[in-house]
Amino acid sequence: MRLKGKVALITGAGTGIGAATARRFAAEGASVMLTGRRPGPLADVAADLGDAGAVACADMSDTVQAREAVEACLRRFGALDVVVANAGGHGGGPVGETDDASWRLSLDANLNTCFVTCRETLPALVRSKGAIVVVSSIAGLAAGPAVSGYVTTKHALIGLTRSIARDYGPQGVRANCLCPGWVRTPMADEEMDVLVERDGINRDEAYELVTKDVPLRRPATADEIAAICLFLASPDSAVMTGSVVVADGGATAVDLPTLAFD
Repeated sequence: MRLKGKVALITGAGTGIGAATARRFAAEGASVMLTGRRPGPLADVAADLGDAGAVACADMSDTVQAREAVEACLRRFGALDVVVANAGGHGGGPVGETDDASWRLSLDANLNTCFVTCRETLPALVRSKGAIVVVSSIAGLAAGPAVSGYVTTKHALIGLTRSIARDYGPQGVRANCLCPGWVRTPMADEEMDVLVERDGINRDEAYELVTKDVPLRRPATADEIAAICLFLASPDSAVMTGSVVVADGGATAVDLPTLAFD
């Protein structure tokens, strides 16, 4: 019960990492405000949480909607101690093939959502001396092919986290950034399906293909990433702020030019 009596707000809480984190936080004693743009998945997660869960359906990149979600959280639970800025989306295409609309979509989905969420929750977090967990990606550390919007915004999330850590640490707020590698989620499943169609393989084989050079030779589960979110949100990480925590099965430890010798 590491979050007993605490209140958390989680963005992108309807599926994947967000949903798994909501369930884990509730199991550890927290009350959880679930936010996202799709009411159906949010309602399904809330049903699992019972009285510990509430829903604020909102586009958290929009200041008005984000502010209303935070106010709903404070009305329902009376405080806010933890924010998990998890919402994100795709950002495909190399720079030369990315039009203005696609670029803005990447910014909203991955960067602006996090920025607005953090800005609107900081007053409450200052009062509670709370914690922020920003979910970025190993795409925030290295570039994949033809995903310039995603790579750029995930890199930017690390800078945003460090800025919050520096500016609000003196007021007791901690902010840390989590960079997962491949995780079995609905969004990753969609990416695997590209390989399924291209190579005539099944989804499990696609996951095996994208992790064949990862030391642990497998993707993470959403529950495994949720456990790390719990650590970063809990008193167990009380001295950590401004940190970048990588959870990628060892992917970024691999020296790519040596793969030919493996």
